[in-house]
Amino acid sequence: MVIGDGILTPAISVLSAAGGIKVDHPRMSNDVVVVVAVVILVGLFSMQHYGTDRVSWLFAPIVLLWFLVIGGIGIFNIWKYDRSVLRAFSPVHIYRYFKRGGRDGWTSLGGIMLSITGTEALFADLGHFPVSSVQIAFTVVVFPCLLLAYSGQAAYLMNNRDHVVDAFYRSIPDSIYWPVFVIATAAAIVASQATISATFSIIKQALALGCFPRVKVVHTSKKFLGQIYVPDINWILMVLCIAVTAGFKNQNQIGNAYGTAVVIVMLVTTLLMTLIMILVWRCHWILVLLFTGLSLVVECTYFSAVLFKVDQGGWVPLVIAAAFLLIMYVWHYGTVKRYEFEMHSKVSMAWILGLGPSLGLVRVPGIGLVYTELASGVPHIFSHFITNLPAIHSVVVFVCVKYLPVYTVPEEERFLVKRIGPKSFHMFRCVARYGYKDLHKKDDDFEKKLFDSLFLFVRLESMMEGCSDSDEYSCLFGQQSERSRECLLNSNNSTGNTTSSNIDSTNFSTVDSIVPVRSPMHANFTVRSSGQVSSQTETHELEFLNSSRDAGVVHILGNTVVRARRDARFYKKIAIDYVYAFLRKICRENSVIFNVPHESLLNVGQIFYV
Repeated sequence: MVIGDGILTPAISVLSAAGGIKVDHPRMSNDVVVVVAVVILVGLFSMQHYGTDRVSWLFAPIVLLWFLVIGGIGIFNIWKYDRSVLRAFSPVHIYRYFKRGGRDGWTSLGGIMLSITGTEALFADLGHFPVSSVQIAFTVVVFPCLLLAYSGQAAYLMNNRDHVVDAFYRSIPDSIYWPVFVIATAAAIVASQATISATFSIIKQALALGCFPRVKVVHTSKKFLGQIYVPDINWILMVLCIAVTAGFKNQNQIGNAYGTAVVIVMLVTTLLMTLIMILVWRCHWILVLLFTGLSLVVECTYFSAVLFKVDQGGWVPLVIAAAFLLIMYVWHYGTVKRYEFEMHSKVSMAWILGLGPSLGLVRVPGIGLVYTELASGVPHIFSHFITNLPAIHSVVVFVCVKYLPVYTVPEEERFLVKRIGPKSFHMFRCVARYGYKDLHKKDDDFEKKLFDSLFLFVRLESMMEGCSDSDEYSCLFGQQSERSRECLLNSNNSTGNTTSSNIDSTNFSTVDSIVPVRSPMHANFTVRSSGQVSSQTETHELEFLNSSRDAGVVHILGNTVVRARRDARFYKKIAIDYVYAFLRKICRENSVIFNVPHESLLNVGQIFYV
C-alpha cells in the first residue's frame, strides 16, 4: 500500500497543482491540464538520480512557506466571508452532520480522509530531519495552518457554493494568485518526493529480507543511510503515475484511490505499532489497549467509509498492492527454498578430508574463486562441480561477499580469511565486506587485494604455528588460546621480529573461526619465522600461491535453478516455473554485482525441485 501511495501521491498532487492553471484560464481543456501534469511528473522522476541530499535544504523552506501561506489565506477568508465557521470545532456538529446526512454523510468520510493524507509519509522525512523537528513542526505549524486553511475554504464556500470543485484556488486573492500557484506546485513536488523516498525505503527493506528481486540501490548521501535511489523502481513508478494520471483524468477518482491507500496504510501501521509496543517496548497492557482502541475506532470508521469508494477508483491501490504482494511472496518463497537447500546440502569436512589432498581429481595450475552466499561451510555447488568435472584448480578460494549497512569498510578490515582443511589441500575461505559506497571498481584490483590478504594470512598463520604447540588445524576450528596469542607476542619480542602497530592482538579471535587480516597497504608488516620448518613451509606455500596466480584465475559462480516437482499443484508450477523463473531472469545477475569478467567466468548450474 505504501508503494501504491508512492504512485498516487505524485499523480494527485501534481494534477491538483496543474489544475490551478485552468482556474485562471477557464477555457483550457482537461487534456491540457493532464499534459502539464505528465510533463511535471516526467521531470520529477528524471531528477531522482541526483538524490535528495543536494536539494533537501530547500524542502523545509518550501513547506514552511506553503503552510504559512495557506494559513494566512485561511485567516483572510474567515475574516472576509464568514467567521461563524469557527463553531465547527465543536464536536456537537459531528453528531448533527451524521444525523442529517445519513449514509451519504458516512460515505463522505472517504473524501474527508484526504484532509489528513501525507501523515503516513512522515517516517520518510526522518531521512532528512530529526524526530524532534518533525514532532515540533507538525504540532506548532502543520496542524494549526491546516485548520485555518480548511476553515477559510469553508467560509469561502458559504458564499460561493458553486465553486466547490476548485475551492482552494478560487479562494486565493487575485493579487497573490500566481505566487501561491508556484509555491503550491513546489509543495506538491516536495510531498511527492516524500512518498517516492518512502517507496525506495520499502523496496530496500524488502531486499534486505529477501522479499524482492535484486535491483540496483544507489545511496545518494554520505550522512544519511535512508537517502537512496532505486533506478528500476523509479521508472516503474513514473510509468504507473503517468498511466493513473492520463487514465483517470478525474481528480475525484484518483482521490478515492488515494484515500483507500492511505487509510489502509494507517490501519496496518497501527496494528504493527501494537506489536512493537508489546514485543519491543514492553509497554503496560493498559497503555497498549488505550492506544490500539482509540486508533482503531478512528481508522476503522474511515476504512468502512472508503469501502464504498472501491468501485469509484478505490480498486487501483488494491490491484497495485496485490501485484507487488504476489511478486514479493513468490520471490521470497523461491529464495528461501533455494537458501535452505544450500544450507542443508553443505558438504561436510569429513567428506572433504576423505578425498585427500588432490580431492580425488587432477589439480590443474591456477586459482579458482568459488562465489557463495554461505559464510561458513563448503557449498553443495562445489561437490556438484568436482563430481561432474575431472579437474579442479590447484588453489580454491571460497569467496563470500557481504554488504554491511555502513558507509564504507576500511581497506584493512575488508577481507576475513581462514583455511579449510590441511595445508596440502590449498583451500581457503575469504569473506569480503563492503559498505554501501564501496564498489568493485575493477576485477583485477579486487583480485590483487584478495591475494594480498591471502598471502598475509599465510604469514600470520606461520607465525602462530612457530610459537604455539597447538594443533596445526586450530585455524580451522578457531581454537587459538590466549596462551598462544601471548606466545606469539613474546616470541616476536624475544627474537627481534618487528610488527606494525596496526596489527592488533585482538585480530586473533578465540571465538570467530575467521581470522581478520590487515591489508598490506595499511600495514608495513615484516614476518620472520621463529622456526626453520615454519619458515620453509611458509616460503614454499607463498611460492605455490604466486605460481598458481600467474597460471590464471577463474571465477566460479553457482546457479541453482528452482523448479516445481511434477506432482506439484498447478499454482505452484505457475509460481515457480514461470513467475519466479521470470523474476530471476530479469533481476541483476551475480556476475554483474561482482563485476566478474565474462572471459574468466564459469557458471555451474544445478536443479532443485520443490
